[in-house]
Amino acid sequence: MEKDLAYKIALNKIPKVGAVIAKNLIQYFGSPEAVFEARKKELQSLPRITESIANLIVSKKPIEEAEKEIEFIEQNKINCLYFEDEAYPSRLKHYPDSPLLLYYKGNTNLNHKRIVAVVGTRKPSERGKLNCERLVEELKNYNVMLISGLAYGIDVTAHKKCLDLGIDTVGVLGHGLHRIYPAQHKAIAEKMIEQGGLLSEYTSDKGPEAKHFPMRNRIIAGMCDALVVVETTRKGGSIISVEFAVQYNKDVFAFPGRLNDKNSQGCNHLIKIQKAALIESAKDIGYIMRWEQQQSPSDLQKKLFIDLNPTEKNIIDILNKSEEVSIDKLTYESKLSPSQIAALLLNLEFKGIVKPLPGHRYMLV
Repeated sequence: MEKDLAYKIALNKIPKVGAVIAKNLIQYFGSPEAVFEARKKELQSLPRITESIANLIVSKKPIEEAEKEIEFIEQNKINCLYFEDEAYPSRLKHYPDSPLLLYYKGNTNLNHKRIVAVVGTRKPSERGKLNCERLVEELKNYNVMLISGLAYGIDVTAHKKCLDLGIDTVGVLGHGLHRIYPAQHKAIAEKMIEQGGLLSEYTSDKGPEAKHFPMRNRIIAGMCDALVVVETTRKGGSIISVEFAVQYNKDVFAFPGRLNDKNSQGCNHLIKIQKAALIESAKDIGYIMRWEQQQSPSDLQKKLFIDLNPTEKNIIDILNKSEEVSIDKLTYESKLSPSQIAALLLNLEFKGIVKPLPGHRYMLV
């Protein structure tokens, strides 16, 4: 397995061989290993494979570098996700330019049911920060995972609020996992590893170069269901994220701002040209995305015991023991007839307390 990983990393490390070329090579030869077993002449016969690229592949030098990278990965407990792996972000993998490999350190599911990207300026106004924090608070009701870029401003504001509220949050980095940039966010990044994680397509020899951040933004856009621009100028990096999101057919949202506010000009323009939907709160996102809000236990308890008779309360108690329960089990445990159970469940469904599932099963809302 380690040898197989070495070939994948080696291919990923070759200069001027991006994700698209790498995937084409794998498709043509059958596997990353087969690429490195190919002859120079055959390699050069393929589109976009120059003599220098072919020479590097046949030299096997990238494999030696990859073996050093594997040592770093193992020492730092990093997960290496190949684009065909089940754990690889499924929303991202079907795009042609999705990374061949992703390096991930954390404890969350990158294929969470709902993923929201929050982006914005590195120099937000106080209103922008407040809007960001309020948005994250409201998104908690929708059971989302939040992703951003761990940059100054809106990014780190969103990550911090997630940590405070117990929401899983993932930072997508424009460099390898050997460092944190900016360094001031190291403590936050360490907390995120325990409540979400850090993700990058770059190996440990890659620093925070300017060209890496637009590529980082495509991962943020590709991984999410919805992308929210909190506050940005007309030429901010968030606009790059939006362009990728539009290209990937994602839902984009933006907070409007004052006409003379430079930090709002980007959002206002996106709304004007209909690349983003105007929002005032997370409820607008939930409505457009058709997401149901997650009820708190206290709200559920209040709802359960309004106008319920003892028989209905007994059904609720049985349903409360499992995530979903079959009609047969409800009939057995309640000692009621099937027709009585059917009538009770229909009544509870009308009250918005239970909902039916396939296979004659029910669960609490």
